[in-house]
Amino acid sequence: MKNPKNSYSDGTSRYAERQTDRACQNICDGGSEDDVLIKRCRTGNMAAFEQLVLKYQDRLFNAVFRMVGDYDDAMEMTQETFYRAMKGLKKFRGNAGFYTWLFRIGMNLCINHHRRQQRVQIRSLSGDDQLGHQADALTVMAKANDSSPVYQAQVRESHGRVLAAMEELEASARAVVVLRDIEELDYAQIANILQVPTGTVKSRLSRARAALRRQLLKGQC
Repeated sequence: MKNPKNSYSDGTSRYAERQTDRACQNICDGGSEDDVLIKRCRTGNMAAFEQLVLKYQDRLFNAVFRMVGDYDDAMEMTQETFYRAMKGLKKFRGNAGFYTWLFRIGMNLCINHHRRQQRVQIRSLSGDDQLGHQADALTVMAKANDSSPVYQAQVRESHGRVLAAMEELEASARAVVVLRDIEELDYAQIANILQVPTGTVKSRLSRARAALRRQLLKGQC
């Protein structure tokens, strides 16, 4: 016999309603979708991990490409990032979001790559549509719908100048520019990804922006 205190007049369970409310609250809190997928991944459900890859692969690739400046290297490191994430899911504690954790892996790979290469060679964007697409967020487009040849030439030239200026930055400085000015993450998220204090993020960003400004002004002389 049902306890009337735990049921409505139509027989609906109060417990079931509370469970539904709790599930809805989890969704509203954000991150619930990733949490569910991660739990499925840990049981060996590869389809769940494929969903995480589809959700984040473009954004991760864009950030990695702007760090390393080479399409093929960026593709390789993006794949390596997801591979390491898949192998390390059991160690993922959930203190930060999956997205933040994933970017930390990717940025560490990029910084190590940059140190090995010493100086990353940025390809020219001319004649390479794939690179052009990936560099779109590096410059502010005043007229995104302007497809005139003159405007497109100006966009490509701007891309080239910014990418060349980015090449001159140290890996740690480039990372904060990518994460803050392109990915638009907040200081706390960047500090979490790079594992440095928030104050360090701000000082690196200030110096990196100043260095970029000097390089861009030098190119105009």
